[in-house]
Amino acid sequence: MITTIALIIGFIFLLTYVYGSISAAPWVPTKKSDIGRFLDIAEIKKGDIVMDLGCGDGRLLFGAAKRGAKGIGYEVSLLPYLLAKMQSYFLKEDVKIMYKDFWGADISKADVIYVFLMRDTYPKLLKKIDKEAKKGAKLITYVWPIPDREAYKEDKLDKKCNLYCYKI
Repeated sequence: MITTIALIIGFIFLLTYVYGSISAAPWVPTKKSDIGRFLDIAEIKKGDIVMDLGCGDGRLLFGAAKRGAKGIGYEVSLLPYLLAKMQSYFLKEDVKIMYKDFWGADISKADVIYVFLMRDTYPKLLKKIDKEAKKGAKLITYVWPIPDREAYKEDKLDKKCNLYCYKI
């Protein structure tokens, strides 16, 4: 019985990883130790609408909600989506998690948009951002900078993943 459950969970995780790789990125969570850095570089404040495109288990959104922001996350991988959804019921923060591909999401109300995606998705992402995001919103990327765009703020630390903040 335990072996069967372990195999089912393993299979779900494998499907999650493969589907995420095809859509925009596999599920590799933002490090918990980097959430505070994100909140600082994005200057999250009460009332902000923070969107995480590929929110995984929602950890970044829950951190933003603790600072008074409203979090909206999109996730297409089943296992992280379920983890985020369960947390949202227990934590009672102002966070909405949707089992939906962010490519079709309305991002026009976001004050801050966070992504931890593969670099090869950036051209398509930038078309969406440039067309739909409101002027003055911030785009934060984790690990990789956006080619041919200059970040107005960067957070680079030894042995930590980089954060880049862009104005839209």
